[in-house]
Amino acid sequence: MPRKKKSGAAAWVDADDAPELTDKFFDRAEIRQGEKLLRRGRPPLPNPKQAVKLRLDADVLAAYRKTGCGWQTRINADLRKARKLKAG
Repeated sequence: MPRKKKSGAAAWVDADDAPELTDKFFDRAEIRQGEKLLRRGRPPLPNPKQAVKLRLDADVLAAYRKTGCGWQTRINADLRKARKLKAG
């Protein structure tokens, strides 16, 4: 049965045998601050929005969709106004 190649630092002894450090290598690298792993991307929101299934009349839905991109956000804003809630 053939043996699997070792990966990482143990796979090479001479520095000339080290893998090339490409952009792809650095894109996949972990970023750490001390022992803590820092996550990439947008930080999580303290109060994220929740996905719900909502049944609306066809004409109401068509009117919002006709307003273009962001129609769901506009529904949220209109519901906030109707309930007199502060912007979140």
